[in-house]
Amino acid sequence: MPVIGCPCSTCCSINPKDKRLRSSILIETKNLHLTIDAGPDFRQQMLRENVKKLDAILITHGHKDHVGGLDDVRAYNFLSRKPMEVFAGKFAEKDLHREFHYAFEENKYPGSPNIHLNIIENRPFSFEGLEITPIEAIHYQSPVFGYRINDFCYLTDLKHISNTEIEKMMGVKIMIISGLRKKEHISHLNLEQAIQLIQKINPDQAYITHISHMMGLHDVVENELPENIHLAYDGLCLEFN
Repeated sequence: MPVIGCPCSTCCSINPKDKRLRSSILIETKNLHLTIDAGPDFRQQMLRENVKKLDAILITHGHKDHVGGLDDVRAYNFLSRKPMEVFAGKFAEKDLHREFHYAFEENKYPGSPNIHLNIIENRPFSFEGLEITPIEAIHYQSPVFGYRINDFCYLTDLKHISNTEIEKMMGVKIMIISGLRKKEHISHLNLEQAIQLIQKINPDQAYITHISHMMGLHDVVENELPENIHLAYDGLCLEFN
């Protein structure tokens, strides 16, 4: 039944692919489980997917919609009996310390989340044998990190990216990138710009994430896209090497 006063067809859609939580991804390898970002929906997403082991979190940037759920790593602290390894650029450190100051105090309140913050630079690093390559882009006037792992890359909340950073993504097979809406936006790629960047990199498959309700209905927009480009949706599972 339509909702009185509903501002758009997306909000009223009964298609579960039109019901979107904040953007994040869980990456599973043979030995590791890590997420990129932990937004306000982090707890709900982890419960939904029954994720009982989490080794690390890669942070793209310090905006609330990407880090607001970090408090809930305490559940994984309890299970693993060790701090959560969190990797972030220097540009996100101030945001994390401001938002979760109680997690970084010398004499922490009992039960506070236990976070080991690793400040990374824009160069490849290794975690438990897994090589991770940061990819720097600009979100309005602020830097953000995307990440490449093997033949996969994830890049969200960007408006501009240099050719040097684009080069880091060449050869990936699967790419996930944000595309907020069809209309131009001051700090995000719109759909057309995301498609142009995807086509420059030319992966086998690409998925658009961080989608606003203003993008339109999933099934309608999906049918408008090139054959190897799709809209991501909550619960989507992909396999890559």
